[in-house]
Amino acid sequence: MDELVSIIVPCYNQAKFLEETLQSVMDQTYTNWECIIVNDGSTDNTEAVSLRWCKLDERFKYLSKANGGPSTARNEAIKISKGNFILPLDADDYISKNYLNKLLPELQNNKSLGIISCYTKFFSDDINKATYELKPKGTNWKNLLYVNQLIVTSLYRKECWQEVGGYDEAMKEGFEDWEFWIAVTKRGWNYKVMDSFLFFYRKAKISRQTDAIKHHFENSKTYIFTKHKELYVEDFDNFIKVLLYDIKTHRTETMKIKNSFEYKLGKLMTKPFRAIRNLLLKQE
Repeated sequence: MDELVSIIVPCYNQAKFLEETLQSVMDQTYTNWECIIVNDGSTDNTEAVSLRWCKLDERFKYLSKANGGPSTARNEAIKISKGNFILPLDADDYISKNYLNKLLPELQNNKSLGIISCYTKFFSDDINKATYELKPKGTNWKNLLYVNQLIVTSLYRKECWQEVGGYDEAMKEGFEDWEFWIAVTKRGWNYKVMDSFLFFYRKAKISRQTDAIKHHFENSKTYIFTKHKELYVEDFDNFIKVLLYDIKTHRTETMKIKNSFEYKLGKLMTKPFRAIRNLLLKQE
């Protein structure tokens, strides 16, 4: 069945990569798609690049909005999309030319599937030189509780987005896709991961994801655990095991740091300053 797929490309100051991403869309062997480029308040030349591609092919569409983060950008685009299937694609990544041709039939032929994904190759500058390969596993919400097994660029039914009310716009610091997949699958939808490398993720030294992991991971996990607490209560025994493992890992890493030569040297060098500080505090 030749059904329309809506590809959603949020872009915030990624114009330098946007052309290559849109070219990977243009190269799709499956041709019944629309691509909505969302300018999420960029200050670079995202608009000029986007409009140039819209003139090149009418299947590209352009939407401009004030900056609000990926959740709002995806939601606004999906609201005006016409396809029954949605594919989010970040503005600095690539999809294989056979991505839609291989994945779409899986959803069309299996009504219990809400999401179809694939293996991923990570790269820095050269797409042909992978720095890491990701091979997710699982089929349902239980596999998503503690690790996000699904890449953001996974193909899904638009009705899944409608059922959960879209991406959670309160999650502005990352991991909104993880929460979205949990929200979808806990309603009974399954997912499947094809054992083919069809997605290519640009691993920048500094990116929204690395910042999210470094600064917001614990807060985001707490938010997800709280929002979907009935799932973690149902999986309580595993939840405790994971929690205790995290505590043990954190304690081990802390002890490694405290026992390191660098830490002991730093502590020794700052000892006089701590003594002066304590003396001043006593005099106050």
